[in-house]
Amino acid sequence: MPNTASVIFSQEERHYTYKDYKGWELAPGERFELIDGDAYEMAAPNLNHQGIVAMLTARFFTFLEGKPCNVYPAPLDVRLFYEEDESDDTVVQPDLTVICDKKKRGEEGCRGAPDLVVEVLSPSNSAIEMERKLGLYEEAGVREYWVVDPQNKRIRVYRLSGVHFDMQRYSEGVIASTVLPGLEIALESVFAE
Repeated sequence: MPNTASVIFSQEERHYTYKDYKGWELAPGERFELIDGDAYEMAAPNLNHQGIVAMLTARFFTFLEGKPCNVYPAPLDVRLFYEEDESDDTVVQPDLTVICDKKKRGEEGCRGAPDLVVEVLSPSNSAIEMERKLGLYEEAGVREYWVVDPQNKRIRVYRLSGVHFDMQRYSEGVIASTVLPGLEIALESVFAE
C-alpha cells in the first residue's frame, strides 16, 4: 500500500466526506484516502510492491473464476461505513479487495466492508498507518485482512472472530484463507523475485 503519511487540509481544517472526495479534481496518478474525515495523499508504490500485488491478483483471480466473489486491485474506493447520502467519511484503497456480496458492488467501488483485504507494505508505509487501518477494518467488519511485509518476508493474517481480529503470522509454509475456503498460497511464491 502506498504512503498515506501526509494529511492534506484546505485553507481551514475541515472534515471531509465521500461527497467532497468524489468532487475533487486530481492530476493523473494522484490518489487520496479519507480516514475519519482527514484526507491523506498516497505516493506511488515501488516495483517490488507492484510485483507482489500483481502476483496475488492473478492467484486470487484464477481461484475465484466461476465463484460469486470477485477480486479488485487498487485503485478501488472502499467506503467502509457506506452512507447512501454520501456523508461517510472513510474511503480507503487497499491493494486488493475481495467482495462476495453483490449488493456491496457499487458503480464507484465497494459499499461497506469487503470480505477480504490485502495491504502490501512499502518503505513509505508507517506502523501508525497500518494500526489505524487495522482498527478501521476490524470496526467495519472486514472478515479477513492480510498485511504483506516484503522486507521481512512475512504475512500477518487477521481473521474476524466475533467483533475482534485474531492474528496469525506466517513466515513460511502456506496461507489458507478462511473466507475463501480452498485458497492456499505458498509464502515463497509471494516473495519470489
